[in-house]
Amino acid sequence: MRVVSRFRAALAPMLGVLLAALPAGANESAPVFSDASRIASIGGSITEIVYALGEERHLVARDSTSSYPKEAVKLPDVGYMRALSPEGVLSVNPSGILALHGSGPKEAVDVLKKSSVPFIEVPEHYSHEGILEKIRIVGKALAVDAKAEKLAAEMDAKLTAAEKQTASIKKRKRILFVLSTQGGKILAAGSDTAGDGIIKLAGAVNAVEGFSGYKQMSDEAIVTARPDVILTMSNAGPPISEDELFANPSIASTPAGAARKAISMDGGYLLGFGPRTAEAIHDLAVSLYGNQVTD
Repeated sequence: MRVVSRFRAALAPMLGVLLAALPAGANESAPVFSDASRIASIGGSITEIVYALGEERHLVARDSTSSYPKEAVKLPDVGYMRALSPEGVLSVNPSGILALHGSGPKEAVDVLKKSSVPFIEVPEHYSHEGILEKIRIVGKALAVDAKAEKLAAEMDAKLTAAEKQTASIKKRKRILFVLSTQGGKILAAGSDTAGDGIIKLAGAVNAVEGFSGYKQMSDEAIVTARPDVILTMSNAGPPISEDELFANPSIASTPAGAARKAISMDGGYLLGFGPRTAEAIHDLAVSLYGNQVTD
């Protein structure tokens, strides 16, 4: 029995490290940093949630998508969340890495997960419930569960109110979310994307059907989609001008093209799926439906 006890005692520290490195959600008790004094935050919504929880003192670095609140920009930047360098992330000597699912490339994330620094991955679901889940997981990782539950309850109420604003609208607008127009090709949002998620939450319909992710659309597919509005991002990648957009023959042939109806919103605000999403839903709904939106 003494041998078994000594074996368990020797195993305990190792087990603790392994549990801390498990992806969030793998075990209810697992995603908690044993040392949260120097956290590298990867993903704009993750960083926003840490600030919304009032726990920014834990942050030692952030990725380039973490530009809100403005105080976050003062933190060292370890690179774009989808083009991380393990050396860059580890150079800030973090005690833990809190990363949004989808961070990459996979090879870099695999190296980080195998390092001695605990790595917690936060799931990304483009929905009301997905936002609440992120808040709770970030709060648990930082051992501030009560704060996270309070913030989640506040966000739940705000999101519910924002979604109800378009409940009475009968004719839903068809939206084509355009990510880029490089080379004259339209890269649009299908299902299972942040673009699709925010369109639905704002009481509209994604004009694209039949594929998930972001894909290039043929001219015929764009005309068939019949969007009423083109939705684009600002402050995220190469800007898309309305002149360029409506000069595209396929878009010009749609109701959106005929009316030259386009909406552009800050990318981090529009697609963040974090603490500001209720406000983004409201702003998008007002841009789509005007005074039909109810308080």
